Amino acid sequence: MDEHEIRNQEDLRRRHLVDMTGLAPSLVARLDWPAERLAEHRTAQLRELLRVAVERSPWHRRRLAGIDVDRVTEAGLGELPVMTKDDLMAHFDEIVTDPRLRLAQVEAHLDGLTGTETYLLDRYHAVASSGSSGRRGVFVWGWDAWSTAYAALLRHELRSWLAQVRGPVTMASVAAGRPTHASRAIFQTFSRPELVVRGFSIASPVAEIVAGLNHLQPTVLGGYPTGLVALAREAGAGNLRIAPRRIVCYAEPLLPEMRELVEQAWGATVCNWWCASEAFPLAVGCGRSTSMHLSDDLVLVEPVDAGGHAVPAGTRSARVYLTNLYNPTLPLIRYEVTDEVTLLHGTCPCGSSHRLVADVEGRLDDSFDYAGAAVHPHVIRSPLSRARHVLEYQVHQTLDGVEILVRTDGPVDLEPLRRDVADALVRLGAPGQVTLLEVPAIARQFTGKFQRFVPLPAVLPSLVTS
Repeated sequence: MDEHEIRNQEDLRRRHLVDMTGLAPSLVARLDWPAERLAEHRTAQLRELLRVAVERSPWHRRRLAGIDVDRVTEAGLGELPVMTKDDLMAHFDEIVTDPRLRLAQVEAHLDGLTGTETYLLDRYHAVASSGSSGRRGVFVWGWDAWSTAYAALLRHELRSWLAQVRGPVTMASVAAGRPTHASRAIFQTFSRPELVVRGFSIASPVAEIVAGLNHLQPTVLGGYPTGLVALAREAGAGNLRIAPRRIVCYAEPLLPEMRELVEQAWGATVCNWWCASEAFPLAVGCGRSTSMHLSDDLVLVEPVDAGGHAVPAGTRSARVYLTNLYNPTLPLIRYEVTDEVTLLHGTCPCGSSHRLVADVEGRLDDSFDYAGAAVHPHVIRSPLSRARHVLEYQVHQTLDGVEILVRTDGPVDLEPLRRDVADALVRLGAPGQVTLLEVPAIARQFTGKFQRFVPLPAVLPSLVTS
């Protein structure tokens, strides 16, 4: 970008920051709304979303034909059809509600992102994600929705812990390294002096991350649970010398043993976030318990079994149907997300009426281990998710690297992609033999689930270390 465009982008970011700051108090106040008011709000927002979708999206207009959108209720969502990521990517241009947005244009915009904040058409943000299914998705966020997403991520903190903190807060985020990923992009937009967010790429060598954290001395440490576990071990070994007062986990399931290890490492409160590029904070932990609060004013989450039937609180779902109520730019209505979740009975000690959900299961990608060199899934996932014509992929660990099966919908130059993955592996001290095979289909497990990262069998560690 030239100097004029850089100034324009920074002006947009500052305006956006002002708008988000003005919006935050009202979102914090909703945490104290009673359940009845939340339900009324969801119904009103649902009907408004459906009206916009029918009026401005040709695909939704056909899909919702014959449905009286002004009479739809939350209890009657089952009469609406389910939407998948395949639907989204195949019909993107007919789903978005701004006719200026086209998938090819959004893809080109994502390809050009390098690290400097860049708005699309001076008002939109775009992110890409492979998600838990291995199928690449592209998502566009409107101006107000982007502000809402960020404020909703932090509102439990603003309501409690941050309100008691004096002075600036420094947060380190050990997650995605590129602004095409939601976890990097949204913090980049709203960085400000009183809450400085410094991003560290999970794909970097652990020693490099440790050195950066030791220099930064963050007040809050956030990131993928598998990455935070690795850092907790570095702290236990005396290499990482920081004292964060708050730990925030996101993008992967936080298993009980992970939570325990992280808590022991720093003695700090651990909060979990259930986030997705499609809707950002589906649920956020407040720190008063190990459960998370659903964003009951912003999204509709329907936990269902393998047959698509609703499951009650206390029962783990096979997937969820998600309706994002606050981003009409890209209407996602009963959109399938392959996360296994359990709604909980009872209320939180913090007093919020937003419903509770247990830590999410079923989205944890196995890291690969090579003679002690740990390779986080993001190291391989990131370059694959940037290749626009890669629809699905499956990564098999081998003794000397990885074998990657890819299914495409257009031309893909596999050699540069192979080199990117190989270089990332070698940087981490892992073997760099990478094979990419283009295949017509990738088999799923007998349960129908897609295992995206397949480690070597447990009986082979001695071979890996020999």
